[in-house]
Amino acid sequence: MSDVSAVKAALKSQVIETPSWGYGNSGTRFKVFAQPGVPRDPFEKLADASQVHAHTGVAPKVSLHIPWDRVEDYAALTRYAGDLGLRIGAINSNVFQDDDFKLGSVTHPDPKVRRKATDHLLECVDIMDATGSPDLKLWFSDGTNYPGQDDIAGRQDRLAEALAEVYERLGDDQRMLLEYKLFEPAFYTTDVPDWGTSYAHCLKLGPKAQVVVDTGHHAPGTNIEFIVAFLLREGKLGAFDFNSRFYADDDLMAGAADPFQLFRIMHEVVKNGGLEAGTNVNFMLDQCHNIEAKIPAVIRSVTNVQEATAKALLIDAEALSEAQRSGDVLASNGVLMDAFNTDVRPLLAEVREELGLARDPFAAYLASGNQERIAADRVGGEQAGWGA
Repeated sequence: MSDVSAVKAALKSQVIETPSWGYGNSGTRFKVFAQPGVPRDPFEKLADASQVHAHTGVAPKVSLHIPWDRVEDYAALTRYAGDLGLRIGAINSNVFQDDDFKLGSVTHPDPKVRRKATDHLLECVDIMDATGSPDLKLWFSDGTNYPGQDDIAGRQDRLAEALAEVYERLGDDQRMLLEYKLFEPAFYTTDVPDWGTSYAHCLKLGPKAQVVVDTGHHAPGTNIEFIVAFLLREGKLGAFDFNSRFYADDDLMAGAADPFQLFRIMHEVVKNGGLEAGTNVNFMLDQCHNIEAKIPAVIRSVTNVQEATAKALLIDAEALSEAQRSGDVLASNGVLMDAFNTDVRPLLAEVREELGLARDPFAAYLASGNQERIAADRVGGEQAGWGA
């Protein structure tokens, strides 16, 4: 896209959804680290998310996680979000932290446990109704650790049965977004281990079921941009979980470990219409910040996604297409590299200035004094974190 005004318009209309749990305490498998000023309830999480939106201008949606963000009055929570200039994004279920789910949730051998898990998913749809959320986001830790532990095909049947029941409960304007993960905590078989398994279930369910591509949930060397292009072509890419990783999991800031991969992904998004409103692709962050301050880290992730998007928008699509048609391998790669090597920070600074925002949202937040205010004000009570 060579028209700078069109590039700016696309960047101004971008929406990046932030996760409520990204503002709470988190850690490694061995330790959860507490920080001063961390939210103590979902309302304070929304207040922190509003800081990210206020400084970036592109983060008006916040994902909720149930039961971590369960409240007595969801209408009040939704009104509070609106007062902050936010709206509720995806409702994320949790069927992995209850003792009953040790051997699985919706794929558990015991029908009573499966019923409990499915009822929780249905509760999440009720919360969607109460908050106006359009998306139910599902991730299952279900799987097995040992050969012979359970019937692999039978677990797929149980999964399909639960998904079908929840799918039928969805409203006309609601979607089911099915995430996947290569492994962990199930180390022998995982019931939804890859995009193909998610795609197969979503295809059978119908048009309101789509795949979530988590950028950290793949085997090393996986060509994630191929998956993105394929799912966009099939109309089955529902959302991203942006993060960054080394080895086998996520939770680093988006674009931190491999910004070139994020650029390649966004190139396929731009090229295949993923930024257009009609495709309804949700660009979500899914990460926690264990050793860095929460709000500045989320701001950095948002700006990293913006930079990758800006570079993808600057690709000379005509020159790339011509080089590809002529079989010129070096020229084709050169077009992409020219865009990737462009410093888009001045362009994004102009975009923010035209939106009435500071040119550097990270520096502006640090200068705002908010970090010091929340550390001083949020004293007492129980901080939010994993499991809360």
